[in-house]
Amino acid sequence: MADEIINASHSSSEEEEEEQNIAPKCSARKKGGWTAIAFILGNESFEKLASVSLISNMTTYLRTKYNMGGVFLVNVVSIWSGCSNITPIAGAFLADAHLGRFLTLLIGSLASFLGMGMVTLTAGIDELRPPHCQGNARCEDPQKWQLAYLFAGLGFMAIGSGGIRACNIAFGADQFDTNTEKGRTQLKSFFNWWYFSFTIALIIALTVVIYIQTNISWFIGFLIPTCCLAFSIVIFLIGRNSYIRLKPQGCVFIDMAKVINAACRKRHIHDLPTASSLYDPSTRESENELSVLKHTDRFKFLDKAAVIVDPNSELNTEGVAKDSWRLCNVEQVERLKCVVGILPVWVAGITCFITMEQMNTFGVLQVIQSNTKVGNFMIPPGWMGLASMIALAIWIFIYECVYVPNASKISKKEARLSLQIRIKIGIIMAILCLSVAALVETRRRDLALKQGTFLSPLGIAYFLPQFILSGLTEAFAAVSVMEFLNNQVPETMRSVAGAIFFSSLSIASYLNTLIVNLVEILSRLNGGKRWLGGHDLNENKLERFYLLIAGVGVLNFIYFHFFASRYIQSYEESKRRKTVLEDRVDAGYVDLPEKKP
Repeated sequence: MADEIINASHSSSEEEEEEQNIAPKCSARKKGGWTAIAFILGNESFEKLASVSLISNMTTYLRTKYNMGGVFLVNVVSIWSGCSNITPIAGAFLADAHLGRFLTLLIGSLASFLGMGMVTLTAGIDELRPPHCQGNARCEDPQKWQLAYLFAGLGFMAIGSGGIRACNIAFGADQFDTNTEKGRTQLKSFFNWWYFSFTIALIIALTVVIYIQTNISWFIGFLIPTCCLAFSIVIFLIGRNSYIRLKPQGCVFIDMAKVINAACRKRHIHDLPTASSLYDPSTRESENELSVLKHTDRFKFLDKAAVIVDPNSELNTEGVAKDSWRLCNVEQVERLKCVVGILPVWVAGITCFITMEQMNTFGVLQVIQSNTKVGNFMIPPGWMGLASMIALAIWIFIYECVYVPNASKISKKEARLSLQIRIKIGIIMAILCLSVAALVETRRRDLALKQGTFLSPLGIAYFLPQFILSGLTEAFAAVSVMEFLNNQVPETMRSVAGAIFFSSLSIASYLNTLIVNLVEILSRLNGGKRWLGGHDLNENKLERFYLLIAGVGVLNFIYFHFFASRYIQSYEESKRRKTVLEDRVDAGYVDLPEKKP
């Protein structure tokens, strides 16, 4: 069945690509827009419902059903999260070089469906799990073959996320024509509404799904998101005729490698190259010069890759480069410059994501060892993630529907918080999140030790502030970094931007794993009370670990304020200059060159 779907969609995509090759691109642009976005957001909402239903409650599932605890549990969750966020690089490669974004999304969804089905079976078949145990008693560890089956299911989900996460944002952005004022206006709100739409769906559904998983049946609780993922694939295929499908433009990563290689081979060139001395063939067609990457003066070392040292040996009789690994064109160089210009801001976002990682692991473990009873109702620990999502959704709604319209009306121009301000606020929220979590953990453990019980009598409401601050960290930092990455690159590199964004989440997970293991080893060698380790948080000093990560956040704020923010300032200044040119074009003061036949 899966093969038939793939073959049908592949043949369909080939026919539509042929039609796009024959028809002008402007006719293809009759597709797309908010009609196509409705199907994409529907697919995205149900896909996120499926994946986050597992991610949000995976810590609880592994703790209660696989008897994992302490550092090993954090390692499993963090490494799986890291793999899920690093595979989008491979997905971006396949989408841009071979398959296109539509087919890559479809294959990724099918792989995720297979992985979720395998994880669902672990909840339904007792033999796939170790025997159940209660409280802090000695629990039997899972057998190697049981872990192998579990990790295989998680592995398929990670592979699937590589196709989905690399392309979902980029494929949605493809549906808007940024060569028109209407398309540019729609794209400005797309990123926030993209976050908002699936967050609302998750808030509504996860309250039910996680409750079923924790209090009724893990099997039924996993079966529901698996069915939702199947439904998301159906929705995605229903809208296939309304999508704009851009053809694969070749692998940008290979072009980047060529530029680096050529620049290193010509490093002996001491004079800084000028625009007139660079290889800039005029063979590329574009219906709008605004979309063409022109030569810039930043990162001039890379310009050496496009310097023509010896025309006789480097160019053929038609003026085309003989060896693309020795001589690159300006377009290739500028694409790499876009990525290099992204990296300082990308690095700043990683520390914020480490904070979010703590709430998905140690934050949930805190709640598991606390009083989750409200009246006669037991709150599932996985519900704490809803506080983050609700905070994120409320802020985006207030920002898009209240602040921006009213502030724009008062100032008589579009009034949005700059990317610099939003990312700085996100970093501050991350620092506050960990500081509050440290205070709450100290209170939770003290009460548990005073009563001599595994579960602390501290109520679940005390944990809400740290999860709310985690959601605001995502609302300010993650959304802003995603917007910066996608707007900094041309249309043909949006899959790369998506892969870079999710790779920052991956690196945050791996760094979190590294820090957790180093802290656990060093605190154990110190001879005092361990900060981390074991099944019982009451025997640890988790608040010290939280304060350590908060200190890293302070360093990150200093780094961003004095260094990385300059790259955003440069981007926003160039965007303002481009907007002025676009306005002059729309007003008829500037004529763009006619498109070549």
